[in-house]
Amino acid sequence: QVQLEESGGGLVQAGGSLRLSCAASGRTVSSYAMAWFRQGPGKERDFVGAINWSATTYYADSVKGRFIISRDNAKNTMYLQMDSLKPEDTAVYYCAVATKRYTYEYDYWGQGTQVTVSS
Repeated sequence: QVQLEESGGGLVQAGGSLRLSCAASGRTVSSYAMAWFRQGPGKERDFVGAINWSATTYYADSVKGRFIISRDNAKNTMYLQMDSLKPEDTAVYYCAVATKRYTYEYDYWGQGTQVTVSS
């Protein structure tokens, strides 16, 4: 079993920045894809971006150029650097890790961290 814990959420003004962390325990995740999703008020959970085992990253169009995903395999941790935040980025942010190596099927999820962007 893998446990994921997000941290770093909070309240920020539009145009500001936040850095989220996702710490994994129970398994070394360096060979697994990891991803960020978010769920805004009254909305479905949406893909934000992912980083695979080769540190290749993928982003939703809505965050491309503003968000950066990275990982530190020595710390078993993934990060989401969010810059130029907009009110529409307000959401609960979840991290996820793939169940199997070299796949993108996410079955392990964290509890989420709230990000609120004020206008």
